[in-house]
Amino acid sequence: MEYRLDRNVHSLLDPRTKLLLLFTSSVFVIGTAGEAWMTVFYWILVYLPVLLLFVEKEWKAGLVAIAIYIGSCYAQMALRHDLSALGSALALMLFIITKILPTVILARYIVKTTKVSEFLTAMNRMHITDKLTIPVSVIFRFFPTVVEESGAINDAMRMRGIEMGAQKATEAVEYRMVPLIASCSIIGEELSAAAMTRGLDVDKKRSCIWRLRFGIPDLIIIILCLACFVWWGIGRFFV
Repeated sequence: MEYRLDRNVHSLLDPRTKLLLLFTSSVFVIGTAGEAWMTVFYWILVYLPVLLLFVEKEWKAGLVAIAIYIGSCYAQMALRHDLSALGSALALMLFIITKILPTVILARYIVKTTKVSEFLTAMNRMHITDKLTIPVSVIFRFFPTVVEESGAINDAMRMRGIEMGAQKATEAVEYRMVPLIASCSIIGEELSAAAMTRGLDVDKKRSCIWRLRFGIPDLIIIILCLACFVWWGIGRFFV
């Protein structure tokens, strides 16, 4: 008897739904396709990643994201009539933050809630080549590992009395960034070797303990994404 776990115990959405939502957010939030015609869908896509974080009980990350986004929007409006070079540069930076932040939060949610085995199984069902899925699967583990390594380096520097203070700011950056950059190259090689050891490059059908299937939340997200493209097409070609 084949033993499989219910996917819903791990994540609300199917990995394929997450990738579709990420693509839609990239087009309509970062790319601002449709502009004023897509206002309603734009704001839905902006706050949907935060809602997904709340569903996964990531309360702190969701509240911080909302605070940063709303603060950036109000600061950008306050600097709208500031014609100085500094004000214009700051307004541009805030504009970039408001455009990129929702998709970054969504990408964080995807990496946080998607197991590598889930992702590979979903890509295999879509008949995506391993030349693409294996590098992406390595990336899924790369960023969390880098964050852990950064925390370990910070703890080591703190034990040696090197803090992020004004007097030792240069040393603090040097003693943290140089080991982290060196660790990144090592982490990439180790994760690639681990992927090959687990047989990810074997050209045969692989099994997965997670039962991947579309549920009602997936259906809602898919309808939302399709509605975004249909509404954009109506505004682009018929209005």
